[in-house]
Amino acid sequence: MRQKFVAGNWKMNLTLPEAQALTSEIVHMLHDELSGPKPQVVICPPFPLLMGVHRLLGDSGNPALGAQNFHQKESGAYTGEVSARQLHSVGCEYVILGHSERRQHFREDDALLAEKLRTALAAGLKPIFCVGESLETREADETFDFIGQQLANGLFHLSKEDFAKVVIAYEPIWAIGTGRTATSAQAQEVHAFIRQQVAAAYDQATADDTTILYGGSANAQNARELFSQPDVDGGLIGGASLKSRDFVEIVKSF
Repeated sequence: MRQKFVAGNWKMNLTLPEAQALTSEIVHMLHDELSGPKPQVVICPPFPLLMGVHRLLGDSGNPALGAQNFHQKESGAYTGEVSARQLHSVGCEYVILGHSERRQHFREDDALLAEKLRTALAAGLKPIFCVGESLETREADETFDFIGQQLANGLFHLSKEDFAKVVIAYEPIWAIGTGRTATSAQAQEVHAFIRQQVAAAYDQATADDTTILYGGSANAQNARELFSQPDVDGGLIGGASLKSRDFVEIVKSF
């Protein structure tokens, strides 16, 4: 059975004191305001803030700690880089891979991301694997072909057992940080397509169990409508995750 899921991607924001204050607010709000079954919540700070945030999250696993990236090699002479094993050792359970900003600004391609997936899983990290199209791709009516290739090249080399550990995030690039959001119908259409592709690559049971998030300018105002769609299982949240009240309201939107 797939899981309701909200991950906050802080990107390159916040100092340690700011991060600790925000984490404390989120943890207390979630404790005070949510009862019954809770969605899985993941907080993904920048590298220098991971340990400080983990101390406040504790070891309950919800909220869990995630990272935003890592180097594909297990160790070595890669000055300035961070390994998957290092992330796991400081308390990370999840890691974001294939975010559009990594693909665009750091030229991460499908082959590299496939290698990173294997490295993450070997280190005990659960990947949040991002796919999504540009405005030009959408306007050319090539969205499904493009995302299908990202899935096939980046993900579907995994065994069924390893694939079951992956969360997929659909992030329309044209809706990230722009204030534009895919309509709930647009989001559902692509999420349903992704689930169909998973079923074709593995089987229907695997597809039914796969958590698929929406990641394009979701906020406290539109989350409830987005999350009400049958194939949208939650969100990968950017800017709104930097505001405790907004983030918690998103978590409460199921």
